[in-house]
Amino acid sequence: MRDMTDLIHSTTSAKRTERSATASMTYAIFLAAGLAFLVIAPAFFYPIFLMKLLCFALFACAFNLLLGYTGLLSFGHATFFGGAAYFTAHAVKEWGLTPELGILLGVAGAVVLGLVMGFVAIRRQGIYFAMITLALSQMFYFFCLQAEFTRGEDGIQSVPRGHLFGLIDLSQPTNMYYFVLAVFVIGLLIIWRFINSPFGMILKSIRENEARATSLGYSVARYKLGAFVMSAALAGLAGGVKALVFQFATLTDVTWQMSGEVILMTLLGGIGTLIGPIFGAGLVVTLQNYLATSDFPVTIITGVVFMVCVLLFRRGIIGEFYASRLGRKLGFEHRR
Repeated sequence: MRDMTDLIHSTTSAKRTERSATASMTYAIFLAAGLAFLVIAPAFFYPIFLMKLLCFALFACAFNLLLGYTGLLSFGHATFFGGAAYFTAHAVKEWGLTPELGILLGVAGAVVLGLVMGFVAIRRQGIYFAMITLALSQMFYFFCLQAEFTRGEDGIQSVPRGHLFGLIDLSQPTNMYYFVLAVFVIGLLIIWRFINSPFGMILKSIRENEARATSLGYSVARYKLGAFVMSAALAGLAGGVKALVFQFATLTDVTWQMSGEVILMTLLGGIGTLIGPIFGAGLVVTLQNYLATSDFPVTIITGVVFMVCVLLFRRGIIGEFYASRLGRKLGFEHRR
């Protein structure tokens, strides 16, 4: 009887190892194909559109780090995205910093905002956590509306892109695109390493059963704050780059609508998946771009798409693909 049990465990372990190897190979193929497409994409698409897509894809992935892997729904992530955009734009235009230093300053500002907001918000759970982040985000919005350095409703405009490391002229669209692509890939690698580290495993356990994680001796509040700050930093990275791409930072970047937009992107693609938020951001940005000059109201069309996805794809588009027969065969569900 014991030999039979050992045989069953051995077979199960072998199947898991095989699924994991299949999933790893499939992921590698998909990521290599996606990267190759992004490298040649400027030959087929408008670079500004592609750069906007990459910035919002990184923003959505940063938000998914908090919602998908920690289980915390924040309505205030526009604070970090827009705050970093303001800090970067001001540092580059008024202080004459190089673009890489301006972006780093924006990320540092987002980290500070994340520490302050996270320290207050993580003391609550569920809807109370979401409402506190929304309230704090609105406070920051009114600060940006009144602060002198943000230029109020006019925003910071005509931000120079400058020279990367004093060598590469970012005013050239091609150079700027590949810089944004490099930042996006680095941000994605950071997120991948984060969620596959022991820290990330603990975050997933907190998401699944916070009480059990506490009973095992983990400082849940500390881990939540760490995830919140990391998510804020990456959202700030996206916001700082976006300020250089469009060469301005405005109040639009810090409104609650921006927070709602990144939630929409993440839910459409699939929370708790690495690729889902990228797909969701691509869908929303594409709709906004190609419907902007049409007679159709973009918000209504986006709302209809979201409603259809909620009804037909409860896990998000990529999440449903992972859970499908093909997705399970490829090992994606095992790697979620």
